[in-house]
Amino acid sequence: MNFGPLPSVDAAAVPAEGFVLDVREDDEWAAGHVEGALHIPMSDFVARFGELTEAVEDGRRVHVVCRVGGRSAQVTQYLVRQGIDAVNVDGGMQAWQGAGRAMVAETGADAFVL
Repeated sequence: MNFGPLPSVDAAAVPAEGFVLDVREDDEWAAGHVEGALHIPMSDFVARFGELTEAVEDGRRVHVVCRVGGRSAQVTQYLVRQGIDAVNVDGGMQAWQGAGRAMVAETGADAFVL
């Protein structure tokens, strides 16, 4: 079954008020993430899918991000199959940081991409 090309967006093009889903692991999230993002590690994603559907009831586009774009591509494909408006953030958090987009860390230290 061919679902066509995976919808994706450049990190610099994600709207400031855009809904971001971070599918990286806990240590990666703690080091640096998009403020206000929803964090559901890919390893927990299917079990915690309901958290996402509650968060996007209004039909907002979901911008899925990981470190470089591999895990988020898999999750984006899954979401699109569920009928959710989802796009993969090209280049992941590395591209986000490279584009000079804001990040926060759980530790209060300077945020970085692990």
